[in-house]
Amino acid sequence: MDSDHPPPTDLTGLQLTVLRQFRLIYGSVRKHFRDVEAACGVSGSQIWVLRDVAVSPDTGVSELAKRLSVHQSTCSQLVEKLAAAGLLSKVRSQADQRRVGLRITEAGRQVLRKAPGPAEGLLPEALRELPEVALRTLEVNLEQLIVHLQVNDKTDAKKPLADL
Repeated sequence: MDSDHPPPTDLTGLQLTVLRQFRLIYGSVRKHFRDVEAACGVSGSQIWVLRDVAVSPDTGVSELAKRLSVHQSTCSQLVEKLAAAGLLSKVRSQADQRRVGLRITEAGRQVLRKAPGPAEGLLPEALRELPEVALRTLEVNLEQLIVHLQVNDKTDAKKPLADL
């Protein structure tokens, strides 16, 4: 047997409690996104894009991707789907024809009104409610957990939770 890896053992009570907490978080997030889609017919990540564009019209895709902390190609795909559905429109800047801004359409506003909140999703909203010291502690502890994962796929870090 490999001496670097101890034999598998049963999880302790504390480990099981933490595992159940992860399941609860993941299950709650998934349920919220299913509820969003059932209520308004678009994904949770699409609702987040619509809300952001409604609040900040004429935003470009690059700016939007940064604000949502997603990869630019992921953001572009979301925008294309919403534009094809008539929920967003692309408007060329009068000052710079190379720049395209995004605007929510009336149909997009109607979809947004149907969506259960929070538009960003449950987890970003919950994280916003935590004090800074709790966030810093969580960051350090999650980083330790990530180091111990046998599979560590960083590509998902730039995807909206609704799309995982």
